Formats: sequence, structure tokens, C-alpha cells
Amino acid sequence: MKAFLRRVFGRAARPAPARLALAAAAGAAVALGQAPWGLWPVALAALVLLTTLVARESAVAPRNWLGWAGGAGYGAGALFWIVEPFLVEPEVYGWMAPFALVLMAAGMAVFWLLPAWIAALGRTQATRAIGFAVGLAASDLLRGYIFTGFPWALVGHIWIGTPVMQAAAWAGPVGLSLLTALMAALPAAATSPRDRALAAGVSLALLAAFWGGGTLLLAASEAPRDPAIRVRLVQPDADQRLKWRADMWRVFLDRLVTATAAPADRPLDLIVWPETALPFLLEQSGPFLTGTLAVAAGGVPVATGVQRSDGARYYNSLAVIDGGGDPVAIYDKWHLVPFGEYIPLGDLAARFGITAFAAQEGAGYTAGPGARVIDLGPAGKVLPLICYEAVFPQDLRAAPDRADWVLQVTNDGWFGRVAGPYQHLAQAQLRAVEQGLPLLRVANTGVTAVIDARGRVLQSLPLGAEGWFDAEVPPSLPRTLYARTGDSPAAILLLSLLAALGFFRRRQSH
Repeated sequence: MKAFLRRVFGRAARPAPARLALAAAAGAAVALGQAPWGLWPVALAALVLLTTLVARESAVAPRNWLGWAGGAGYGAGALFWIVEPFLVEPEVYGWMAPFALVLMAAGMAVFWLLPAWIAALGRTQATRAIGFAVGLAASDLLRGYIFTGFPWALVGHIWIGTPVMQAAAWAGPVGLSLLTALMAALPAAATSPRDRALAAGVSLALLAAFWGGGTLLLAASEAPRDPAIRVRLVQPDADQRLKWRADMWRVFLDRLVTATAAPADRPLDLIVWPETALPFLLEQSGPFLTGTLAVAAGGVPVATGVQRSDGARYYNSLAVIDGGGDPVAIYDKWHLVPFGEYIPLGDLAARFGITAFAAQEGAGYTAGPGARVIDLGPAGKVLPLICYEAVFPQDLRAAPDRADWVLQVTNDGWFGRVAGPYQHLAQAQLRAVEQGLPLLRVANTGVTAVIDARGRVLQSLPLGAEGWFDAEVPPSLPRTLYARTGDSPAAILLLSLLAALGFFRRRQSH
């Protein structure tokens, strides 16, 4: 192991501090393409710079240092909001916040070592640049699956909100990452001013093609859903620091009830409350559901986030309450947040007082049985997601059959007010494009939104606002290629490119 680390990060082979700082700064600038900034031109230019730094370095260890530094800068720049959950109860968890940021940046840096290592397949600047690009997409693919997955702030996410995002219907998020990395690699592969200008022109032409194609798709009109599905989305602005306080939980509950009881211009098919909206367990909610809620809803079904128990097990759930106040469908979240909603080996850890800080009951939540589609009659067939589950494209594809629309209830109060909630919203937009399905999301503190099947936000309530609105569920599109195949084509393409790089390396060695 020591020999391996010495080879990867040999002290004598470490680049000058100025070059490492430049690589880290370039990585941080790539992060500016993520929400809420969306500065994709800055991100693309910074990725060209970082790829050039890596590709020009012929020695293995210095190149690994540069890739590691770029990943650390990217991780810190894109995921600095990770400290926010630890500051909800700073007297208990605040001391962990700096460690969380450092570990997150270091973890991203480790993933970006893979592209730097794959660049070693090339013997020239051009092939090293292409290798680094392929490695970036491969690391994004791996990050979505290993260690339960964390596909947040992928390189290709810089295109969310632009016409280029429409390519995700065929290529998915990893395809967007590969496209982005290759557009940066072309100029970085060139060694002369003339070649760099030509390569930059090819990259811009590629961008123009995807931008133009996406624009044409966005301009196409779709017939409205017939019959229409009318839904009310309620956002109580329940700040996470106050949400469970004895003097505040009833305030937030009253806001939900008042919004639910407000008159509607047209009949509603469903009313939606956010994640963990009820301040008590589902099995303890009978009198409230059959009394206050049933009266306020006036016979309209209500879908609400709620915690529930089954013996010693606790679940983060979505319950559908019918017009009489009875639960008629329950979905239990099955892709839980490690350490936030559950602790690995949690039964053993609980004996030592180690618990998941997002769970209000027990030592942590138990995972549900898996994805499901709920038939809500006039409201259509719904694929429910709870918070973090919208980050995973594979979780939507795991549904046993195709839904009419996707419903996400979430508590983005954990993510602060700067970047985290907007990145979470952006991922929901991408999920809609990938599946060709509209997605409605309801949050405790925002952003509550109606997203059409092209990923456009049609209606929304901003972060930190109390309110509600009625909306029609947008129409669905035909099932997309990505919805049918997932990441398999992207994985096959990446393996093919890696094989081609290996082939060229062998040819160059003879």
C-alpha cells in the first residue's frame, strides 16, 4: 500500500503549489455551472483549463495530484452546502460541519483521481485529454451507484435549464457528462494555436447542434392532459430549526390546514403536503385525519409526508388519505440517506447511542420494500419519491410500471438557503426529461414546483415562502430511450472508448 501511495502521490513528483492551486481553482470554477448559478460558459472554460493541465503532464504522479486538486476544488465549490444539516442543531452536531465539508471535498477528489489515472492510457497530450474526459464521465457513473450512490453535482448537470438538457431523454445524466467532458477535451488536446482554434470550433459546433436540437424540442407543443388532473400544492415554510419545536409545530400544521380549506376555482383531484408534514406518527393521527383534515379537504384526497412505526421499526412515508380521513395507500421511502436517515449496522450502533440525526423517532428509519406506483383514480397513476430519492435516475426506473406523473415530497430545509435546495430542484427537472414525465414537488420551505416533461418549471413557490397554488398536471411524453435502457448504453460507450484508448496505446508502443 505504501508503495502504491508513493507511486500515486510521490512527494518528489508533486507539482508546484501554484499549479495545484490553479487546478483546484479550475475545479471550483467548474462548480459554478451548477445551480443556482448556472454559469455553464465559465464551467466549460474552466474544464478546458483543468483538462489541459492534466493532459500536458506526462508523468503519472504529478498528473494524479492535479486531478485530485481539481476534484477537491470542484467538491468544495459544488457541495459547500453539505454543512447545513449539521447546523440545524449546532449544539449537538455543529462540530461535525467542518469535517463534513473536508470529507466531501476529499471524496470528490478521490473520484477525480480516476480520470487522471485513465489519462495514463494516452502517450500524447491529445489521447491524455480524451482519456481524462472519458474518466470524468466514468467517475460520474460510478458515483451514482457505489456506496449506495451520490450522483449529486455531476459534470453534465451544468446544462440543466438549457436546451442541451433535452439530450438526457436519450443519453441520461452520464451522457451529458461525457458530452461536456469531450467538448472540453477537444481544445485541451491541441498543441498549436491553429489546432486549438479548430478544436474549439468543433466543440462550439457540437454545442450548437445540441442547443439547436433541444430548442426545437422545447418549441414543440403537446396537447393538454384529457381529462385534466387538478392538484393543490401546499408549502407551510416550516424552517427546519423550528419544525419540531413544541411552540411551533402547531403553527405549521395550522398553515397546512388553512391552505387545504381554501376554496378552489375548479374541483381538485388531490391535495399534497410535504415530507414529514404531520407532527405525529401516522398511527396516532386518526382523530386529526378523520376530523380536522377531512373537514378542511372537503372530500378531496390528501397525500402527505408522515412518519410511521411498525413495532420497533420507523419509516419515512407518504400516506394518501381519502375524503373520509382514512389512509388508503402508503409508500415507504426505500433509498435512505446514509447517516442522516439511517446508520449502517444501525441496530448495533444504537446500542452505543449512535443515531441518525434526521429521524425524529427511533435510532433511524427502516428502508421500505422498493419503488411503487400508486393508482389515485381521477388523479392518475403516481410514482412517489421522498426527498433524496429524486437524485437517483435508477430509482425512477425501478418502478414496476409506468406512471402518469411523478410526485416528490421533500424537506429541503435541511439544505440551507443558498445552493442545496436549488440543486435538488435542478435534479428533479432532469428526472422529468429523462423519463418524459411531469414531476410535481412539494417542499416544506421551498422550492415547491410544477415541472413539465421537458424539465421546465411552469409554476413555483420560492424558497422561504408560505403559500399554496392549484395546478394542472402537465401532459406526459412517450417513454424515452433513457427510461427504457438507463445507463447501460452510456456504460457500454465508456467501456468502448476505454478499449480504444488502450488499443491506441499499444499501437504507439510498437
